[in-house]
Amino acid sequence: VLPACLLLALLLLAPALSAQHERGLIFNLEIGELCLQSAQCKSGCCHRVDGLSLARCAPKAAESQECSPKSIYGVYYKCPCERGLSCDADRTIVGSITNSDFGLCKDPQD
Repeated sequence: VLPACLLLALLLLAPALSAQHERGLIFNLEIGELCLQSAQCKSGCCHRVDGLSLARCAPKAAESQECSPKSIYGVYYKCPCERGLSCDADRTIVGSITNSDFGLCKDPQD
């Protein structure tokens, strides 16, 4: 009887213990985990290498790194800049449609 009670207690406690962690199955994903939208990633960037690759959470671009302006698509070929930096990119309609309007992260104070 004791093993059955112990098993029942573990089954009841498992969801409560897993709820303590911030990371979920859909949101708060860590760098390297598969994603569909940037909102799922802790970093705020769901990145894919090319049109055929799977998207994974990636860190935001640092100063002087290539970047993409924030987009409505939610998946990037180049991540947006870290907080406090701006993406100095040529924002054209064609670049937005083809997802090729990349730039460099710069400090707006410079």
